[in-house]
Amino acid sequence: MNLFLDEDFDPKFLDILSTIKSNEYYINIAIAWYYSLALIKQYDQTIRLIESKKLDKWIQNKSIQKAIESNRIEQGKKDYLRTLKIV
Repeated sequence: MNLFLDEDFDPKFLDILSTIKSNEYYINIAIAWYYSLALIKQYDQTIRLIESKKLDKWIQNKSIQKAIESNRIEQGKKDYLRTLKIV
């Protein structure tokens, strides 16, 4: 996953994953984990997708939760991410 979030990152990956719809827990957690790491490594690109709220509610909220739990995101961004949860 890190290979596609560092030097080989392409914003189209964010959109490709957003088209996957599944009821399988492990598929959804993998997608959420990718987005949480994308928020850490490619914040400026990823935050636009999170702001659009076009992700599945569970994936959106789990991605935000995992990003907020990280020590690699500054507090101001964590506070902003909390406002983007889907209720």
